[in-house]
Amino acid sequence: MKVKEYPQSIYHTIRLLLKSSHKMRTDNKTEIPVIVSFTSIPSRLRILHIVVRSLLNQSVRPEKIILWLHHDLKGRLPEQLTKLLGNPFEIQYSSQTCSHRKLVLTLEKFPNKTIVTCDDDVIYQQKWLELLYKDHQKYPDCISANQVRYIQHDNAGNLLPYKKWTQNKDEPFNSKAILPIGVGGVLYPIDSLSEQVTEEELYLKLTPSADDLWFKAMSLLMGTRSKLSDFSPQKPIPIINSQRESLKKENVDEDKNRTQWLAVSEYFNLNLKE
Repeated sequence: MKVKEYPQSIYHTIRLLLKSSHKMRTDNKTEIPVIVSFTSIPSRLRILHIVVRSLLNQSVRPEKIILWLHHDLKGRLPEQLTKLLGNPFEIQYSSQTCSHRKLVLTLEKFPNKTIVTCDDDVIYQQKWLELLYKDHQKYPDCISANQVRYIQHDNAGNLLPYKKWTQNKDEPFNSKAILPIGVGGVLYPIDSLSEQVTEEELYLKLTPSADDLWFKAMSLLMGTRSKLSDFSPQKPIPIINSQRESLKKENVDEDKNRTQWLAVSEYFNLNLKE
């Protein structure tokens, strides 16, 4: 988290904490047919209520907001989080600890629902969900994301390091190479991913710490296009001290995203050519 982000984080945290959770739930809002789903780890339990409040404070209301936690955390949750329970927010428990569960477990439970995934360490701005759903209405067959990277290869066809997965404006645009990034929020329409998405043994073998890459592979198998939303909301606001434990060092700094994409793309013989 950058130093310049601290004042904004403090301001929006205080603003959310001063709001009545009951009022955020019961305000006259349009309900949209999506489920918002996310997961978390023990080190972030103390800040989860801030994330949930930002989801309850959206300009539109989802059918459900589901937080997936490990069974071991039952009875250990802070009161600031549990007092937010009630329609639409609920907590589900599982034996899994991987980040994939934020989408996989909700897909298993609600296979005929549109699902929006988000992260557990940021505050989402008030129109975040409304704008993401607006893009879905415009492109109902696409996976819509507020943040993306572009899987890139060199001229010889070798996969570049993850840090170079950015759009080169001097090259032709390849829509198949668009990789939705979870932190910005990603909307998955019904039947947009291969049925293999729920094969736990396989995703833990191929992409143990990179759920975004697994879901990208599953979209390619299904022939579903991913896209950057036409309606960009304000960026999510990092929550202070939420990044002490993160997959960023392992996946990005050690370039394990690259090795995991090689593993999953080779296993399924994925082709990113148009």
